[in-house]
Amino acid sequence: MFRFLTAGESHGKCLTVIIEGLPANLGLDVGTINEDLKRRQGGYGRGDRMRIEEDRVEITSGMRGGHTLGSPLCMTIYNRDWKDWKEIMAVGPEALLSERPVISPRPGHADLSGAIKYGFRDIRDVLERSSARETAARVAVGSVAKIFLNEFMIKVITYVIQIGGIKSQKKLSNFSEIREKINQSRLYCLDEETEERMIELIDKTDEEGDSLGGVFEVVAFNLPVGLGSYVHWDRRLDGRLAQALMSIPAIKGVEIGLGFETARLPGSLVHDEIFFGEEQGFYRKTNRAGGLEGGVTNGQPLILRAVMKPIPTLKKSLASINFGTKEPTLATYERSDVCAVPAAAVVGEAVVAIELAKAFMEKFGGDTIEEIRKSYETYLKEFD
Repeated sequence: MFRFLTAGESHGKCLTVIIEGLPANLGLDVGTINEDLKRRQGGYGRGDRMRIEEDRVEITSGMRGGHTLGSPLCMTIYNRDWKDWKEIMAVGPEALLSERPVISPRPGHADLSGAIKYGFRDIRDVLERSSARETAARVAVGSVAKIFLNEFMIKVITYVIQIGGIKSQKKLSNFSEIREKINQSRLYCLDEETEERMIELIDKTDEEGDSLGGVFEVVAFNLPVGLGSYVHWDRRLDGRLAQALMSIPAIKGVEIGLGFETARLPGSLVHDEIFFGEEQGFYRKTNRAGGLEGGVTNGQPLILRAVMKPIPTLKKSLASINFGTKEPTLATYERSDVCAVPAAAVVGEAVVAIELAKAFMEKFGGDTIEEIRKSYETYLKEFD
């Protein structure tokens, strides 16, 4: 089973992730993983910390000679900011617990509920782990998952379609065209004209001390029919993908295919009619289902969208309560972003790739990449 575990705090020494279940003989390029980490740190609207950190991964076990060994893969991402926090965030009793305490919970964050749940008096003990900094580790895992999927020509990509009330209507159906567009974009957006309006809105919001959310779309190309299952609720791939996306900090909604639009349309305009041709086999002329039917991939591109709320850490602080005295105060301001939708999109791409890699290994699994490839090729021949 492909699974992973992350550890680390926002201002701690490092983030660590262990992946279990990777097949042996999978070639991994650390440069590819670092490129994804760099993409997560990019996007117009990011805060000061992105100018401090330069995330790079160090693989400490599970590989030899550039290939996986089939044993757990351990990766570490060091926090460059650690030098300014090593006394405050020390793991031993020497930690300076009275330095930089957080006592005013931020509305919209895990601060208050987390402190009550775990009995903390300093909310820093909550925010250090609930911080979106943890998602850097998941992007590293997602990069490994994409390298695995690429062995079978499966491509996963993301782009921003909305910031605040400004929405892009541009659609591209080719992976290479999408990648070329987003590589040239400061917001990972497909529409240059709309992007300029988004940037203007981000600048205006920054001046006002506020923050912005938005929507991103993740698309996976060349998926086979049959990933996931309808036989039990927790094996349905749509449910697993929705959970993965909802686990990203600040994500408040997920759509697949037409999503919420299906509630406003009759069935004849929602479901994708089925056709058959001698050359292409079964095919559809539409993809309103977004590549999933009954919790199972149907061979069409997988299309998912996720809604991100505005970041809850604001320069224009909201009303809060002093956690110790219970007196009214303003919420704590920790260094933050004005708009992190492009970064969240990269994380979304990662978690979708992880779930797809899991589902692929469940169906075609083996101890080596060669075994998995044989199983997959046999399945494709039988299906044809």
